[in-house]
Amino acid sequence: MMNIFISVYHAILKAFTFPARLFKKKDGSSQKDEKKKKNDEQDLMTEAIKNSASFEGETSKVLEEDKDKSDLFTFNYVVKNDAGQTIKSSFDAKSRSEVEAFLTGEGYTIVSIEAQKKNIFNTDIPLFNPKMTAGELSFALTQLSTYIKAGIPLIDSVRILAKQTVKPAKRKIYERIIYDLVAGEDFSKALENQKDVFPRLLINMVKASEMTGDLPATLDEMSDYYTTIEDTKKQMISALTYPTIVFIMSIVVIAFVLIWVVPSFIEMFQDAEAGLPVITQITVAASNFLSQNYLWILAVLAVIVIVFIVSYKNIKSFRRNVQVFLMKMPVIGKIMIYNEVTMFTKTFAQLLSHSVHITDSMAILSKISNNEVYKDIIAKTMNTLSKGGKISESFKGHWAFPVVAYEMLVTGESTGQLAIMMEKVSVHYANLHRNAVTQVKSLIEPITICFLACAVGFILLSIIIPMFDLYGAVGQM
Repeated sequence: MMNIFISVYHAILKAFTFPARLFKKKDGSSQKDEKKKKNDEQDLMTEAIKNSASFEGETSKVLEEDKDKSDLFTFNYVVKNDAGQTIKSSFDAKSRSEVEAFLTGEGYTIVSIEAQKKNIFNTDIPLFNPKMTAGELSFALTQLSTYIKAGIPLIDSVRILAKQTVKPAKRKIYERIIYDLVAGEDFSKALENQKDVFPRLLINMVKASEMTGDLPATLDEMSDYYTTIEDTKKQMISALTYPTIVFIMSIVVIAFVLIWVVPSFIEMFQDAEAGLPVITQITVAASNFLSQNYLWILAVLAVIVIVFIVSYKNIKSFRRNVQVFLMKMPVIGKIMIYNEVTMFTKTFAQLLSHSVHITDSMAILSKISNNEVYKDIIAKTMNTLSKGGKISESFKGHWAFPVVAYEMLVTGESTGQLAIMMEKVSVHYANLHRNAVTQVKSLIEPITICFLACAVGFILLSIIIPMFDLYGAVGQM
């Protein structure tokens, strides 16, 4: 009976308080006031169930199950802002009335709201789910920190980000955050509700900063972190773009010559009944093979690429073997190891500097790392920590963790300055990674050009040599 009374009381309380929060206008109230109101409501609820402690756990479980069962539907909407501009986007909510209330509360003039029909392009397939790239996160976090430092409340800062976003998919992300903040959720919870969009590391950092009350500083640090990731990605793209283009163009040119140019010379040689040298016979055989089977070759290559990508993403053992193979290659291996060590130590340093427990830090690192070799090391570290051991025990002598990084890890553990040491390691290996990428770029370019020159030269010689023999035979006649 008491359990039923508590559930009814909670439903009545929610019915009276939620609309007031949902329709709240932009009156300049700070995040602190909203949070205080939320705390007052929680205090009232706590007082109501204080005398029924035996039912507290069961009530919480029921409420959580009800929350999980509540499905969200996607609604397409067309609205006009204060400047009269038409905005088209979509929003996830339980009902059309919630979407209407949210848009009205944001100051939009509603033109239309329609439920979105299910199809392959709006399902939950990861390919179609929008994600924030490292560059977008860095820019957004910098702006958010700047607005908060200027005295603008958090919810209004996110509103600014939403209004300046052109892409509907990205605007939808910010609007969902605004909706959760208006509903009284913490910023970290609003990010966590979209965990497929925002990285686990960012969510945990924001959660830690809410406990310490220093959100802008954390946003600045995470902005620098994602800037580093974006710079590293751009370095790799810059190093591989030119050689990749040259290599692809060389393959296209060679295939074109073999399929459409060489056959015309073959007919000429056959009409003259001239003997062909070995180099020409090789070219003729390659030309005949490509001319007769190039469609099959393209189909087989496409299947191989698709199978490789699918296997790499879904089969752990396959992914691990590929990563181990690449990491043990002479030049590419160093780049991969330097990049992984940089990201691992920098992320670890960020977590430790925000007073995140070492075990929790390792759990977060295991989720954000895409390298199975380092995931194995982290799993081994967590097992070692559970037995009372040290972090360095799992990294000792491992081929994927350089000696310099290991020694600094040991020093950080012994001196109690682990966060500082990990930050220094990340800076050191970031520089090594940058230099290695530059070396690879300078090495790949001449190799690719030499490959193109040798391949084209081989084909030209295979054609020119028999032509000289043919002209010599004609001159003797």
